[in-house]
Amino acid sequence: MTLLTRMRDSFSAVALVVAVSSFGAALTPSLMPRDPFVQAALAGVSASLGYEAILLLRALWRYLELPEPKARHRRAWNRLALASSAGILVYSLSKAASWQNATREAVGLPPLETAAPVFIFATGSLIALSLWLCFRGAGMLRNSVAVLLEKLVPRRVGIVLSIGLVGWLFWALIDGALVRTAFKTADASFLAADILIEPDTPKPLDPMKTGSAESLVRWDEMGRWGRHFIASAPTPAELSEFHDGPVQEPVRVYVGRRSAETAQQRADLALAELVRTGGFDRSVLIVMVPVGTGWMDPGAHDTLDFMTGGDVATVTVQYSYLTSILSLLAHPDYGVEQSRVLFDAIYDHWTGLPEQSRPRLYVHGLSQGAFNSQATLPVLDLLSDPIHGALWAGSPFFSQYWAAVRDQRNADSPSWRPALGNGSLIRVMDQYGGLAGDFAPWGPVRAVFLNYGSDPIVNFTFDSAIRPPAWLSMPRAPDVTDELSWFPVVTMLQLALDSMFALDVPRFGHYYVAPDYIDAWAALIAPDGWTPERARQLKVIFEKRAPAF
Repeated sequence: MTLLTRMRDSFSAVALVVAVSSFGAALTPSLMPRDPFVQAALAGVSASLGYEAILLLRALWRYLELPEPKARHRRAWNRLALASSAGILVYSLSKAASWQNATREAVGLPPLETAAPVFIFATGSLIALSLWLCFRGAGMLRNSVAVLLEKLVPRRVGIVLSIGLVGWLFWALIDGALVRTAFKTADASFLAADILIEPDTPKPLDPMKTGSAESLVRWDEMGRWGRHFIASAPTPAELSEFHDGPVQEPVRVYVGRRSAETAQQRADLALAELVRTGGFDRSVLIVMVPVGTGWMDPGAHDTLDFMTGGDVATVTVQYSYLTSILSLLAHPDYGVEQSRVLFDAIYDHWTGLPEQSRPRLYVHGLSQGAFNSQATLPVLDLLSDPIHGALWAGSPFFSQYWAAVRDQRNADSPSWRPALGNGSLIRVMDQYGGLAGDFAPWGPVRAVFLNYGSDPIVNFTFDSAIRPPAWLSMPRAPDVTDELSWFPVVTMLQLALDSMFALDVPRFGHYYVAPDYIDAWAALIAPDGWTPERARQLKVIFEKRAPAF
């Protein structure tokens, strides 16, 4: 079979219609705004996958030797398919700007005059063509292997074996040559960045601060985000802007991944440093789990320092210097193990202290930190001596507690802000509220989930490829446009791509901000004399501070 014959045989009118429809569907509204190149890339990949899916079904049809349409019918269908595809393409490109503006309006961005339809078409087509050629090359290789195998085994057995062998070869090349090399490169790059000591982050002189000369934790082993966490703590002068009475320096303990060899050693070191710095003498103690790089959101811990006048201790341990997604792919067990042994070490010491004088104990995590915290919190073991609460922000879709709250919610509550039971234990909030409602009074333990409705990392699910996710039901979250529609496979790809740009717009997507942390912490720790006016005053202070990213 010649190359031209193979290429002609790879054409399918049905596949073309599906490909163009997938191209257009990828341009429809999603959770996060996208620039034209990203739009084009998603459209090109969606078109390619749609096309190849139909070719795969056609190959299976022929493998089963089922009847095919007659030649004269195929010619008529081909003409109809070409005309339909052109119409779908023109319509989709003409609507690209209004679709994109629907998403931008939902997240408070100004509209675009044009979504660059010519650029999207040209770039998306080029990407789709490149993928089409890659698939054709793989198909030719599979054919060649099948021809060789026909000399040894029956033809149909050879076809199946050739698919398996070529698939294994491509996976071995991708996993071995590309993925592993990429991980090694990323690992070296992030490690170098983690080791680098910034000249504007001086080593603490106060002996009671972590990283000082008297500290049990060495400054140069804390990692860049650990050093930033210690050095950026609000000063008493800053805290006095909000508090009229006495204030104190908050206790912050951070142990870097390079501070000790094992997770248990790092947890023990964190506990010893927390004891040394007087963390258990404060009124509030937070066991905080960072994201993959070791970074923690200042909007979470700085706000709490202000609310308590510095009468708070925060302890955390770095488990990786890779980004969250790379950390989960490279060593998903590291974060879970480190979170578990850190909490156990702090909790065991805390339970041995007199109840009347020990601090109130809370846990907190953002994104991967929320997942690790939820995955390791031993709920049943805490019943005899429970902690006081938890604040989890941006819980990823695979977080066990968040999934339980979402899936077991009260029937009259939406999945994007679910209500569970009578609300005395768990409440879910977003930037529009959620803490107040027809709830029973808070119980002795309080848990708050802070999730934005437009957060693709919270909303992503693999089954969105085959069924509409619950958060698409009406009414939707205020930051999710009503024009967003579900398409098989394409919607899942849109959510996956949205996750890469989820930090682009403050207070939407995965970009959580200080004002919402303030409301969440206020619900958890219930500061003395707290009022809506106090909340407003603190939010004004944080509006003047530099953004988290």
